[in-house]
Amino acid sequence: MGEAKRRKAKGEPTVASRQRKRQQFLIWGGGSLLVVGLIALAIYLATPGTGPVGGLPQAAEGAPPFPSEFDQYGVHLGDPDAPVVVREFADYQCPACAIFSRLHPQLKADYIDSGKVRLVFFDMPLSQHRNSMAAAQAARCAGAQNNYWGMHEKLFANQSGWSLESDPTETFVGYADDLELNANRFGSCLRREQQKEAVEASLQVARQLQVASTPTVFVDNIHLPRPVWDALSGVIERELAVGE
Repeated sequence: MGEAKRRKAKGEPTVASRQRKRQQFLIWGGGSLLVVGLIALAIYLATPGTGPVGGLPQAAEGAPPFPSEFDQYGVHLGDPDAPVVVREFADYQCPACAIFSRLHPQLKADYIDSGKVRLVFFDMPLSQHRNSMAAAQAARCAGAQNNYWGMHEKLFANQSGWSLESDPTETFVGYADDLELNANRFGSCLRREQQKEAVEASLQVARQLQVASTPTVFVDNIHLPRPVWDALSGVIERELAVGE
């Protein structure tokens, strides 16, 4: 803990005065270091794949399996018969969701491609995000042309741009063109809201399950309070071991 001393310009300070000054600056310095430490810890814990995981989360005692009949309303990636299912409820305009999306390539490489995990992504556009409903529909319109995940990645990667637009439709059409989709067909799908019903059905699942925030991530029926890589992969490995 550092010290800072300020002395009077005139006269020799008394012993009592010096002690009071020392106590004041020790308190001030300690408070400053505490604030800096808390900020650093917040950044540290918010970075995917870092931070102390502690004990891995468990399903609540007697918790039923995740209702798999709801999976039909999400978008799937991976083997339908994979032994472990990761379910993600997210909003394309949510900054924390964009951070979690950075884990998708590693999840795919380590578990999805090998048939160990299936990912189910549920749209949960939040009302306070004016462009999130349009973004969710954009991803599904791309999915109608067999490139849902390409648009999914573009939306998160460029979130800081389209989130600020009053109407991101043309931006999304540009993304479709970049992905070599039929831009006219995509634009028509988006403007006519042809995928809105599918997005709203996914949102209804989130409401029925009382999912309160994004991203919310489950590994089978186990909720991850902190969806960082260490927790995600740790619970996946444990679930795979149990299933052997």
